[in-house]
Amino acid sequence: MYQMRQQALSRSVVAASTGNHAQSIAYAGFLFGVHVKIVMPNGVPDLKTEAVKGLGAEVIFHGNYYEEAREYAENLASEKGYLYVHASNEPLLHEGVATMHLEILEEQPEIDIVINPIGGGSGASGACIVYKTLDPRIKVIGVQAEGAPAFYRSWKDGVLRQTEGVKTAAEGLATAQTYELPLKILREKIDDVILVSDEEMKRAVKTIFLTTGQVAELSGAASTAGAFKIKSQLSGKNVALMVTGGNIQLEQLLSILQE
Repeated sequence: MYQMRQQALSRSVVAASTGNHAQSIAYAGFLFGVHVKIVMPNGVPDLKTEAVKGLGAEVIFHGNYYEEAREYAENLASEKGYLYVHASNEPLLHEGVATMHLEILEEQPEIDIVINPIGGGSGASGACIVYKTLDPRIKVIGVQAEGAPAFYRSWKDGVLRQTEGVKTAAEGLATAQTYELPLKILREKIDDVILVSDEEMKRAVKTIFLTTGQVAELSGAASTAGAFKIKSQLSGKNVALMVTGGNIQLEQLLSILQE
């Protein structure tokens, strides 16, 4: 937002997101006095939409998953002249997201493996940029939902893939296609990508809460679910699990804890 503030102030900003990108753009808009519109698919938890509204952004609902919301946001930008900030293909965004991985190295320089959920791919891209530049021995493992495996298929095949919709309750991972910039970064740099089911993410939500007291949404717990899936590979290693979201409805959390 700082880099593009003159355009943002004069044109307003529009973005599409299911959560984290929405809140970050809304917060940046708040800091610089920019009017922000966020397009979100229907079904996004109220916690996320209220957080975005609380930062002063306008929320527009469209579609049933991220790509449908993204297409609508892009059409708005084209028709109204808004500045559009893509959630995956914007290079400046990757630089910003990567700072969380710099913090890990500052606090835990002896880290061996980092596991990061993959929705649009900016978080995993940031991880690869940081670790493979500063300490290439550190392995980066991505985790995607079984019901939204577009990036996993693209990484395996080496070409951009998309799926017909998504079938996961983890809205933060519910992307139906792969985007060019993160695939370009991750194709040669990421060490592995694994798939986890919604049930595995639910178990991870419960484990995180019962062992640490921390609340995680399904997509935020994906890294922990992935760690359980490959636990034999992690024995004796220092592992960082990126818990990338805690916006879970109370009713869903209670249901998971009671299972």
